[in-house]
Amino acid sequence: MRHFLDTEDFDRSELLGLLTLIGLLKRADKQGALPPLLAGASLGMIFEEPSTRTRVSFEVAMTKLGGHALYLKPGEIHLGQRESIKDTSRVISRMVDAIEARTLRHQTLLELAANATVPVINGLTDYNHPTQVVCDVYTMLEHKLPEKRLEDLRVVFIGDATNVCSSLLMMCTRMGMHFTHVAPARYQAPEAWREIGRRNCLVSGGSLSITDDPLAAVREADFIYTDLWWWVGQEAEIPERRAAFMPRYQVNAALFAAAPPHAKMMHCLPASRGVEATDDVLDHPRSIIYDQSENRLHAEKAILVKFIHPRLRKAPTALRQWHAGEILAFLEDRSSRPAS
Repeated sequence: MRHFLDTEDFDRSELLGLLTLIGLLKRADKQGALPPLLAGASLGMIFEEPSTRTRVSFEVAMTKLGGHALYLKPGEIHLGQRESIKDTSRVISRMVDAIEARTLRHQTLLELAANATVPVINGLTDYNHPTQVVCDVYTMLEHKLPEKRLEDLRVVFIGDATNVCSSLLMMCTRMGMHFTHVAPARYQAPEAWREIGRRNCLVSGGSLSITDDPLAAVREADFIYTDLWWWVGQEAEIPERRAAFMPRYQVNAALFAAAPPHAKMMHCLPASRGVEATDDVLDHPRSIIYDQSENRLHAEKAILVKFIHPRLRKAPTALRQWHAGEILAFLEDRSSRPAS
């Protein structure tokens, strides 16, 4: 059994297959012909922090595929408090077909997965966000210039070394793309991430660059991506971070104009409008931020189908009929007995 915790757990061929599956399911959905591939299946969704896109996309994906999703938030389950993570994972595994978890600490996710007997899907941790970047690369394929291949694409991420930045760095370099992280030196991708990226590039033929020069970085960009400059637990650093990033690293009209005329603007959302990016760029005709958001739904459908569908019990018709007959006979026998 495999989990979906990190794109580094999958080779390029497997990730390309997942991207293809996203497209197949999206086209079927758009034509009202999505098959109920997860009929009768249930997904347990553990959230340690609020969510818009991740929660909605997973819940709607399960519904569209014929399954059911349960939203489990702090205070409603005893994750790591009145009950160990191990026990929570083992109990929920007995009742659902997969677990999606958004946890504040990556270690919590790893402990859930280590003890689960069903697939665990990473809905975001402080380390990475693999479901987001699978969606992002699919969105890039939809919006790239027709003459460009996936391996030709240049992705420039401007901002802090966030969990989205780490996943995008790893996914792009694994796929043979060209990834640049732009930030002040203190907020650039750490050496451990760079080493993973460099290893990926040796295999894939992609490239990895780290720089503090946003103007130079965007000159050949196909996609410019930004994210929040601080995350949960970093609120005390906000003044210092604003001073470090503003205004040089803000994606504004002047910086966007320095990119090629086909370059697209991306943001995983939620955005602090007027901070890491200005409204005129986020709402620009070449902004694809809402296409990204919609594609979270189609990406989640593909991930759920890939990890749940092969594990579903597919009893033959004769066996289903036999059980139905046995249960109905019992119920009819009980209902025909006179009340005592």
